[in-house]
Amino acid sequence: MTTGQLQPTGHRATAAHTRHALSKVPEVTLYFWITKVLTTGMGEAASDFLSHALGPVVAVGLSGLVLAGVLWLQFRAPHYRASIYWTAVAMVSVFGTMAADVLHVGLGIPYGVSTAFYFVVLMAVFALWNASEKTLSIHSIYTPRREAFYWLTVMATFALGTAAGDLTATTLGLGYFSSGVMFAVIIAVPAILHRSRTLGAVSAFWFAYIVTRPLGASFADWMAVSKARGGLNMGLGPVTVAWTIAILGFVAYLAISHRDVQTAESVESVDA
Repeated sequence: MTTGQLQPTGHRATAAHTRHALSKVPEVTLYFWITKVLTTGMGEAASDFLSHALGPVVAVGLSGLVLAGVLWLQFRAPHYRASIYWTAVAMVSVFGTMAADVLHVGLGIPYGVSTAFYFVVLMAVFALWNASEKTLSIHSIYTPRREAFYWLTVMATFALGTAAGDLTATTLGLGYFSSGVMFAVIIAVPAILHRSRTLGAVSAFWFAYIVTRPLGASFADWMAVSKARGGLNMGLGPVTVAWTIAILGFVAYLAISHRDVQTAESVESVDA
């Protein structure tokens, strides 16, 4: 699912080229969605692995520090860089998973409540972003304030997706594999609605973006957990390493090929 195309000419072409050259996020391509799903699975496995290995408090503190450092590099970068951007997304996945788990494991809040809570948080971020910038388009991320709203949204979607995935897998009893299949079907919905012009590109993008979190996490959990829990019993460490290697492969390709760099030929407006 991409966001359509409109090629500007003349002065608008020059302005668009400058704007896209300074864009801080990647173009939406098939590579984007694959890498995004991989980061969600890796984040789920890595979060659980680090919590068990280091203890929850140390794991949260360490991942929070790393996330803060990577986001500092991301905000300092003059334009989109695949290595920095995807490292930030991966760390948001790890930290976001821990943040969602704290409400349930640490405070005993049911997954249904935490899912509803993070949904309200996400809607509030969207409302503030739209009120401030008049657009939620990822093609508009070229100012510090818009980038701040973008990353707040990303964090909220990860926390919401984590809670929703745990809700379906455990509270509703679907199990990890069945939950993964369900979310694989759900993620096709915004693409279909967008193609039929029922749903705008911006809404379709964020709909799909939210679903990538429980999609990747469900399959990562299924691979890691014991057979008694319906999994493949591969273990958290091996799953973390395997998904990380896959991420590194895609990010290396994107960094070399620049296939996901927004250009003047990218979408000029996705406000519809």
